Amino acid sequence: MCPRLAGAVMPSFASPLDTPFSILPQTVLLLPAQAPTASMEPAPLSSLQEDGEPEESPSSPSPSAFSADAVPPRPATHRSLHKYEPLDWSAYFDEERPVVIPDTEDVFNVYMAGSEGPVVFCLHGGGYSGLSFALAANRIKEKSHVVAMDLRGHGKSTTSDDLDLSIETLTNDVISVIRTMYGDSTPAIILVGHSMGGSVAVHVAARKVFRNLHGLVVVDVVEIEWSVKGGSLRNIESARISVPPTLKYDESRECYTYRTPLEKTEKYWKGWYEGLSDKFLSCPVQKILLLAGTDRLDRALTIGQMQGKFQMVVVRHTGHAIQEDVPEEFASHILTFISRNKIGPNGVEIPGLAKTWQH
Repeated sequence: MCPRLAGAVMPSFASPLDTPFSILPQTVLLLPAQAPTASMEPAPLSSLQEDGEPEESPSSPSPSAFSADAVPPRPATHRSLHKYEPLDWSAYFDEERPVVIPDTEDVFNVYMAGSEGPVVFCLHGGGYSGLSFALAANRIKEKSHVVAMDLRGHGKSTTSDDLDLSIETLTNDVISVIRTMYGDSTPAIILVGHSMGGSVAVHVAARKVFRNLHGLVVVDVVEIEWSVKGGSLRNIESARISVPPTLKYDESRECYTYRTPLEKTEKYWKGWYEGLSDKFLSCPVQKILLLAGTDRLDRALTIGQMQGKFQMVVVRHTGHAIQEDVPEEFASHILTFISRNKIGPNGVEIPGLAKTWQH
């Protein structure tokens, strides 16, 4: 049940399952009063720590990079007003653009930054938005283009069916956005996907439709249930820009709810992760897997990593949303990946050759 508004102080509000949350006065940043019981990605603030608080110990290892089962402690409540005021995207990105897909009703919102280098094309997790990459984009744009897309049913994107989050539809959406933006002159692209977006990035790469796709970065892909229980965001600045787009105000119920009702898309969740390890290993591009806090490789990935089929980096002392918790370190990993693989604006740069490398 949604509470009614009372004076100038914002009330508590309901999640899509009417789970009670407390909300800070005159802000949209939130902390859960109790752990959700349904399987869906969380309001990304459940692991924030107040300045000066000791860090919680990292979660215990789980059996796979694409699934986990850890429940970190509940964070403390915060009371500051100014400290949690929402931030605007323009402080991090250079441009916001609607991408209209021809012959459809679909309009995808993208945030863009940078003026040189290859394109780092970012895909967010379920329940997040493109702004979850804002802080990292502010650093990456110094040496590369950055594009962060609001996926179907998320952020400011609008489609004919916002609840169709099947992996096939999400994959087709990303391919359509890239083709609409760049036509036949696709620049060198590095796909970066976090959680659900990591699955989408893998499926796009596996389609082999872009000759100029030169890199794949998968960031802490885990199952929805773990993401809810584990909490996802510890960086206050990032929360101030990334959390507001994940909420919307319901006038009829007089409360805030999630922009993306993930519980209504449960039938698609299995498809996001089924066979993902093998598909990741089969992608014919340079690959890096960023994991949060602990090694979570399943058998296929363990063998693949031993065979040198991909690079793996374990980012310590961070939560599920690595790009938000430690944006500087995350950006450094992306830029190092680009530099190590000599990926330029048109492809892999080979000294002494004017012709760029293509698949």
